[in-house]
Order: sequence, then C-alpha cells, then structure tokens
Amino acid sequence: MSYRLGIDVGGTNTDAVLLDDQDRVLAKAKTPNSEDIIAGIDQVVRTVLSQGKIQPEDIHYVMLGTTQVTNAIIERRGLSRVGILRLGAPATMAIPPLAAWPRDLVAKVEGPVAFLPGGVEYDGRAITAFDEKAVREAVEKMAPEVEAFAVTSVFAPVKDEDELRAAEIIQEVVGEHSMVSISSQVGSIGFLERENATILNAAVTALARAVTGAFARALSDLGIQASIYLAQNDGTLMSLDYALRYPILTIASGPTNSIRGAAYLTGLQDAIVVDVGGTSTDVGILVGGFPRESSAAAEIGGVRTNFRMPDLISIGLGGGSRVRKEGDDLQVGPDSVGSHIVQEALSFGGSTLTMTDVVVALGRYSLGTVAPRVDRDIAENAQGRAKAMAEEAIDRIKTSAEAMPVIVVGGGSIILPDNLEGAKEVLRPPHFEVANAIGAAIAQVSGTIDRIFSMENRARQEVLDEARQLAFDNA
Repeated sequence: MSYRLGIDVGGTNTDAVLLDDQDRVLAKAKTPNSEDIIAGIDQVVRTVLSQGKIQPEDIHYVMLGTTQVTNAIIERRGLSRVGILRLGAPATMAIPPLAAWPRDLVAKVEGPVAFLPGGVEYDGRAITAFDEKAVREAVEKMAPEVEAFAVTSVFAPVKDEDELRAAEIIQEVVGEHSMVSISSQVGSIGFLERENATILNAAVTALARAVTGAFARALSDLGIQASIYLAQNDGTLMSLDYALRYPILTIASGPTNSIRGAAYLTGLQDAIVVDVGGTSTDVGILVGGFPRESSAAAEIGGVRTNFRMPDLISIGLGGGSRVRKEGDDLQVGPDSVGSHIVQEALSFGGSTLTMTDVVVALGRYSLGTVAPRVDRDIAENAQGRAKAMAEEAIDRIKTSAEAMPVIVVGGGSIILPDNLEGAKEVLRPPHFEVANAIGAAIAQVSGTIDRIFSMENRARQEVLDEARQLAFDNA
C-alpha cells in the first residue's frame, strides 16, 4: 500500500496528515512554528509516522503547502535583486518599472532596467523588431549587479517569442541555471500588473530554491524518498521543478488548501469556508469543489499584480488574538500571540488573555494546562465580537443574500460558535484543525493555459482544442 503525506507550513503552526490510498486519514499532527521551520516539519512528520505505524519508505508522495514566499514579500526578507528587461521600446517608456511599488520593497528588489525593442500589438504584429544584440549587451551589463532577471514584453500572452528568446540569451550569458522569469508564464493581460508579478517571481526564486531544498533534505533525513509536490493557489499541485520556476504561484496556497480540505471533509461542492488560524481568519468560497478565483487584480505586499488568486477576505482574528479593555471598549485583535500561545496564553500558564482563553473560560472547549480566570462579561463580549467579525466577513464574500452552508476549519476555529448569521448551517467536520494539510494531500496535479489566441482563418473549436492540449501538456 502507498501512503501520502500532506504538510502545511502556516504562519503560526505546521500541520501534517497521513493518508492511505483510499484517502482515509490515518494520523495527524500540529506543532507551533519557531524560527527553525525545518525542525517543525521534522517533528510533525515523525509524529504521524509513529501514529500511523508505517515506515518512511512506504510514503510515495509528499504534498507541501508553504507561506514562506508570501512571508518573504510581506516582511521584505530573502529577496533577490532583479535585472528588469522591458521589450517594446519606444512604446513602453512612459511609466518606469516599480513605479507604484512601496519604497522599502523597491530598495530590496530593484536592479538595472533596460528598455529594449520587441513586443507585439494585440493582433500579433511586431511593435519593433527584436534586437538580440541589444538584449545580450544589456544582460552582460546587468549580470554583475543582479541575482535574477525578469523579462516582460508587450502583449506577450498573444505572442511570446521575444520573451523566450530573451530568456535563452540570458542563459547563454549567465549560465543555464540562471534565474529568469518571463511574463507570459506568470501573469495575464495588463502590462504593468503582469510585469509586477514577473519581477516578484524573479525576486523570490532564490529563496524558493533554498526553502524547497531544505524541505527535500529534511524528508530525506527522515528516510522518505518520495515524489514531492507543492500546493499552488488554485487548489491543485505543481511539481517541485515547476515550483522552482514559478514560486509566486504558492502565494495564498494555505487558505486554498483549507478550502479544498473543507470540501473533502464535508463532501460539499458549494459553500463558504471560514479558516481560522492563530493570527488571522481567511474567508473564501467553494464553487464546484474548488476555491472561487478573484476577478480583481491581486495586491501582494503592496504590489498590484494580475496572476490568478483565490477570492479571499482576511481579517485579524485568530485563536491567539489578544483581548483587552480599552476604556469602555473591548478590543479583539488584530495583534496576536501567534505561535507563542503555549507560552503566553492564560490557559497555558501565561499572562495574556487570548480568544482561546475566552472559549475555554466559557466552557466551550477544553484546552491547556490551567483553568483561566476571565470575567464572564468580558468573555461573553469577546465571543460576541469575534462572532460579529466572522459574520461581517461572510457577508462581504457572498454575492447574494441567500444563506449558504458555512464550513469552519483551522485550529483557531474553536473560537467561533456553532451558529453564524447568514449561514444556512455551520459545519465543523472531523479533522477540521488540519484541513489545510488534508487539502494539500488530496489535491491533484493541474495544467493551466492563459493566453490570447488569434481567430483569424481558424474555427472556434480548433482554438479550443489547441488551448486544451496546451493545458494537458502543462499538466
């Protein structure tokens, strides 16, 4: 029998589940994160192997969800300096790259910029002829100053030959292992947003290589020689090699895993999913068993991009959210003790009142090592405040006034009651606390194609067949 291991490294906890070939949960584990993420993975994997009573060599597949790329962009750490090539001059010179980026992020990422000939009109006609010599000279000049390259051409989703050739030239100059991101494989229509996504992807590629390499070594040290896949933000998986080229696709994979896990655990295909962690709550919608994608441009770390993202509403509410009186007002979050809950929360002998302490004091959940002393009015008001915050987020994500089933998952979801306004019913399925790791473990590999096709002298079905085949090839 073959087994699958699902791991989700979140902002607060690392979760793991072990599934057999019938998708049955055999074991699960959760541990607070520390500075050493790999140590957390080692701990939860050892736990599920012990609980499941199986040998490491019986694990054939490992599915990993991680927030490391998201955190790097938000926290401005571990980012590479990027050489930026923009193809389409002189048509693209009015607004420079990174023009609307936060200044602190620009300081970490910005490398030399080259405006070069190339690019096409919306119908595929060349704007200016691609100039191989100009690209080579620009790359040779940039190479000593940067660690990665981003290439963006006008209407590359229509015709990407210029970008592909520019990438080849970069590899000829710098080496075949150089980190090159091209916009036609990252974003969609919308030049500046697509360029932004491409630059971000280039900036996090080195970090992704280091992180995934550490993950692979940690599994190998445990004796696990399995195929490794990473969760991407549409609820499906990508190979390790693909993830190294497009690490930006891991952004928001955590909430997406939870949404997919909620669908699997309940059998529902259409519902609202409320994923409560230690620090924040993400609310999304299941449509046909997969997360609904956002139709608006996504903003990542203050940068407007246009690659696919799940439609989510995030609020500062979690199991570790601090609860405090400010005058006559009771404040719940948005600050949290996060992964330090077992050191700081009242229920574990600490001195900080958290939402977890509130539900324990109200007798709604048994957790911790100490019975927390919390004023009844404060506890009930905090519970009401958390409920109202979740209900508001549910209302905001809905597209109609009709009540929908609501699935609550995540370790922090114990802070929410079993009745929520606007919910047809509130479901808290078995294994709700590790729904994110389950979502990664049951996910499937996918291939996506997002480009513009010319319909000139072609039948609609012919174009559809070509797009379908390209998606199959990508998968």
